[in-house]
Amino acid sequence: MAILIGQSDDPNQAGVLGEGVIVEAGTGVYGRDRAGKGNGVIGFSENGRGVWGHSKTGFGLLGESVSGRGVVASSETDYGLRAHSTKSAGIRGSSDEGRGVEGWATNSEGIVGISTNGNGVWGQTEGAGVGVLGTSKSGIGVYGKGGRLAGFFEGDVEVTGDIRLTNADCAEDFDIVGLVKVEPGTVMVIDSEGALRESDCAYDKRVAGVISGAGKYKPGIVLDKKESSNNRMPIALLGKVYCKVDAQYGAIEVGDLLTTSPTPGHAMRTSDPFKAFGAVIGKALRPLEEGQGLIPILIALQ
Repeated sequence: MAILIGQSDDPNQAGVLGEGVIVEAGTGVYGRDRAGKGNGVIGFSENGRGVWGHSKTGFGLLGESVSGRGVVASSETDYGLRAHSTKSAGIRGSSDEGRGVEGWATNSEGIVGISTNGNGVWGQTEGAGVGVLGTSKSGIGVYGKGGRLAGFFEGDVEVTGDIRLTNADCAEDFDIVGLVKVEPGTVMVIDSEGALRESDCAYDKRVAGVISGAGKYKPGIVLDKKESSNNRMPIALLGKVYCKVDAQYGAIEVGDLLTTSPTPGHAMRTSDPFKAFGAVIGKALRPLEEGQGLIPILIALQ
């Protein structure tokens, strides 16, 4: 049975007004369901706020429960719960023994963090726990995608499973003579100052490798990657890489050892094993009968 019904036709006037008389700890409106199965207070609105709680220094709205949920928010087409703060956290969740914040979704993301200038999601632990934990039964535990870097780790990284790199070679950045970028696939040698330049003579024992990134092979890992004012490029040291070759010094067959040639930046088939010692770049993985071309090779400096 309703004790009090309030109604107002004036949008600026309240249908029911409750004020606490005791200044220190009064209650403006108190609702209680004695039967224990109904609602203590119901707020309803067609287009406005169902319930509006406001406080200058305390809680705008407080929900408490002994064994149920403190506050339940639900919506069919909009946010179930939206919280905003000008200078503090929009939402803060804390728990003594459970999760501080838990997001659950059936067909979309459980939790989405978005920031204009800060961190989208920040995970931190003061003890020996995990700052951010990602798990999946059949998908990907953690997925990172970025414009500059997909992931950055400050400190050691430990992996208990395999590290699978989808690209081909292991490369290392070297300083390149001059400011002009050298084409990927170019054979490079060490100059007198320790930087690299394009090869230009046969059986050069100063050969360092091949500029990585030509054709369909890209470097799987790049060592010594750093910001520098010098012209630096990745040199394939191990694995598969596309290389410029010249067959005018002999037709190239699969498995042939390759060395530097007189043609700038190109490799050729070795024909003199004594000269080739210490000047071998690698093995041909595809033949080239005549002319110049770009073929995949297996880097094996020796």
